[in-house]
Amino acid sequence: MIAIKFCLRRLPALTLSEFQDYWLNQHAPLVRSVAETLGIRRYVQSHALDDDGLTRALAGRGCELPPYDGIAELWYDSAAAVRAAGMTEAGRAAGRLLLADEKRFIDLPNSPIFWVQGHDIISNG
Repeated sequence: MIAIKFCLRRLPALTLSEFQDYWLNQHAPLVRSVAETLGIRRYVQSHALDDDGLTRALAGRGCELPPYDGIAELWYDSAAAVRAAGMTEAGRAAGRLLLADEKRFIDLPNSPIFWVQGHDIISNG
């Protein structure tokens, strides 16, 4: 399987709570509604934690970039399956629908996106 990873930053007008609420309760059902059309096999939202104690523990890494507000992972059977979905009118319409909704809560130019192939190193359930 392959996945696309979205490192998300919220629109500046939204609080972290507002962003995460919209993402989970509005956008997720929309993704679920087009998953079959797009060949999405798995969808995971990882929401950033707002915890000062945990944030301080990361300070030693020296990262200068602002943190992400969450990471979305969408898993597919193969690159060929992704391309095949994108070649149908229904697939293109579903992609346009998701992008239009993403513009409502994601700072798209500052939210990197990339394809990966995962390798399980530790998998204890």
